[in-house]
Order: sequence, then C-alpha cells, then structure tokens
Amino acid sequence: MSADLQATIAQLWIYPVKSCAGVPMTEAELTPTGLAWDRAWMVVDDEGEFVTQRELPRMALIQPSFKLGQLVLRAPGMLALHLSLEAAEWPVKVRVWDDVVEAWDMGDVAAQWFSDFLGPDAPADLKRLRLVRFDPEVRRPCSTKWTGGRESVTQFADGFGVLVTSTASIDELNKRLSAAGQAAVDQRRFRPNIVLGGVEAHDEDRIGAWRIDTGDGQALLENVKPCARCPIPNVDPDTAASSPVVGDALQAYRQDVRVNGAITFGMNAIVLEGDGLILRVGQPVTADWAFD
Repeated sequence: MSADLQATIAQLWIYPVKSCAGVPMTEAELTPTGLAWDRAWMVVDDEGEFVTQRELPRMALIQPSFKLGQLVLRAPGMLALHLSLEAAEWPVKVRVWDDVVEAWDMGDVAAQWFSDFLGPDAPADLKRLRLVRFDPEVRRPCSTKWTGGRESVTQFADGFGVLVTSTASIDELNKRLSAAGQAAVDQRRFRPNIVLGGVEAHDEDRIGAWRIDTGDGQALLENVKPCARCPIPNVDPDTAASSPVVGDALQAYRQDVRVNGAITFGMNAIVLEGDGLILRVGQPVTADWAFD
C-alpha cells in the first residue's frame, strides 16, 4: 500500500548547546532522545536556571563544532573553547522549564568563557553563567498528554526529542515576507532537527507516524505536538539582532487551535523505533495523513 506522503530528508541539524548556533549534519545517529549530541549541554545562571536566546540573544553567535573527540565553541572576539566529549566536573541540579534534573557542571574555565562573552550585555542576574552537561543516566520524560500516554524522553530540548520542519514551509513564509518588503529567512530561525523536502508547505502538520528508510533498517518517528513559537525566530542568527518581522508574518496565518491559538511552526516528534540507526540527508521518508 502506497503512503500518502513521500518525502526526503533535506537537512539535518543538531544544537549541541541549547540555544546556541546549530551544526548542519550530513548524517546523524538516532537515539531515544533524538539526534545524538543534540541539546546535550546547556547554559545556566548561578541558580541553575536554564538560559536561552529569549534572555540573551547573543547566544546565537556561539558556534559549536566537533573535532577530534572535542566540542569546540567559537564566538566573536573569543579564543575557542575546547571541551572533551568525555569531560564533566561535578554533579549539579538544574532546571529546564518545569523539570529539575541531575546534570554535570563543565567547570570554571567553561563558566568564565560564557560569562565573558555573554555577561557584558546581560542583565545583572545573568552576569555569571555556567555550562552544564546532561547526565545520560537521567531520564527526562516528555509530556504524556501529547505522546498519547507513550513514554518518550529528551535531554535539554524544550519538550520533545525531535523538531521537524520542511523546505516548503520556509518557502511559504518567505513569500509572505517578500510581499511585505522584508528579507528572506532560513531554517536556522526555527532550529529544526530534521527538514523534509519534496512536500507541500506545512505538510509536517498533517502527518502522524513517519518512516525513514536508512538502508540498515527503518526508523519510526511520530509528530505529536505543534511547536508553539516564542520570540527566538525573530533573532537574526548572523547578528543576534532581534526584530518582530518574522513573528508578525506568522501571526497572520499560523495560529493553531491545537495549542490554544498559539503561533506554531514545525512539529515536535518522538522516536518510536530506530535507536542506533544513522539518518542521512537524501534518505526517503514516507508517512500517512493523521486525522483527528
């Protein structure tokens, strides 16, 4: 039986440090919490509360990369910070949204690096920052209200392991921005993990479970919750300047009754099958429409 939707993986992204710049990938390992190394680290204040571009837009300018078993962080005017992928200093408790979880502090050098780069423009309570790492022994559950009671876990992502958008959805937004005399934007504004190609605008909203043929097995994911948007898409990832243009455009056509009329773009998904499989750009995706 043929599927309702046939697509491909157009882009893969991970965000090693929550709310810092993303890393485009040609391939990525699928794990129960999403793509490997995604949101594995997070910036917190000295009370252990998570910090994002909502408070500090300059986080967008911190660019992670991986090299020789290290996470390398670069930012304008800063020497690169090299952290071993095996490194962790001491256990701490941190908060991400409503969840308090055990994590690992990454030490004073990393803390000073983030404080030096982000602190000068930060409010008084965010001058002193620390970097923490998710404890892989911890299970941070996703909301079963949206997963249909099924257990799913994530690391430091806002709520779910995978965020899905499509090239057509960005194209539709850019048509509207162009008509309003505004410059085009790209996927970085929306921080997806998997970008689907070969579909219509916002087809990702309308599918349920979807399958990726990896060649070594079939991964199964399911879109469970529309992604309600905060002001982060208004932050230019190249300059960290914020403008309401993107949010204003979305307001005109992306109010979603499923989340009480919030503005949405993309879908949160959970991993059902495929732990350890390698996802690659170009792999085929099939799905059927989901009807409530």
